Amino acid sequence: LKIEFSAPKLLFGNNFDELTNDDFEPMLAKLVHILKDMGVLVFTQVLRNAPVSAVHFSRNIALTDYTTPYTYISKLSKVDYNSILDISQTDYFNGGSGIKAHSNSHEIAFYDKLQDLKRAKISPKRAYEADSQIQLGLFDTITHKKPFEVLRMEVRLGKRQKLKQVLKVCGTQVEPTFAGMFQLEIAQKVLGFYLESIEQKYPAILHYQYNDPKRFLDDFLLANPTRRFDNALKYVGLRVLLDKMGAPALRQTLGRHRQSVWHSLQADMKKLANPNKTDVFSFLLEKINQYEPLRLVDFQ
Repeated sequence: LKIEFSAPKLLFGNNFDELTNDDFEPMLAKLVHILKDMGVLVFTQVLRNAPVSAVHFSRNIALTDYTTPYTYISKLSKVDYNSILDISQTDYFNGGSGIKAHSNSHEIAFYDKLQDLKRAKISPKRAYEADSQIQLGLFDTITHKKPFEVLRMEVRLGKRQKLKQVLKVCGTQVEPTFAGMFQLEIAQKVLGFYLESIEQKYPAILHYQYNDPKRFLDDFLLANPTRRFDNALKYVGLRVLLDKMGAPALRQTLGRHRQSVWHSLQADMKKLANPNKTDVFSFLLEKINQYEPLRLVDFQ
């Protein structure tokens, strides 16, 4: 028997509300009951120890400071995902409101959850989530405070072998059973591991604030007084190109000449003085590590 379902949708009727470890027993009882209604009788203990072949770990991050998911997605889009953890393809969807990087065995996605729900109302094919029917009318009856936006991060591990590999890398020696995977601490470790892997590939020069070339040049020379002026000019050009093209497109362009050019730039950027870094990654990591789950009732 292969069982596939969304745990929060099964328990709460939506996946804006998030689960905690305390929800496992109610989740188990609900699943046994629903399977029974479908004519499938399964002992609770059998389900508890059932092997897991795929997991979608996620975190819904409420934005209440007038920023939008696009603020974060636009920065995350500058990363060269194809060089991260055997990712083979990167796609941007719904007019820049989402980004996903994937291969045959796993997928990373960041997207605007409210926008995705609006698109699902028009057509399921327009949304990133494939099964939003149960929550299409969610905000017809719930009025939320403003500002209120939701940025969602998902890590989809689609094969048991990949799941075991990631758990090992994260230092988690837990057998991938239903009970074993239904742990907040494991979700936090996996999401944090992927986020830190993305941050490592974020071009360091993008941490410098950029308003115009002259301001950038002044700040760069101030932070790196030992750098020659021609070297600073190189980084002005690089900063402009990264801002316009993003790392994947720029790397592809440079690769037409020599693949080593991009790697050489990456290595040199790591030697630059540490400027006031963008707080995108620290903010997201902080939200991932917070124990409190998002609950819509808190924002009504």
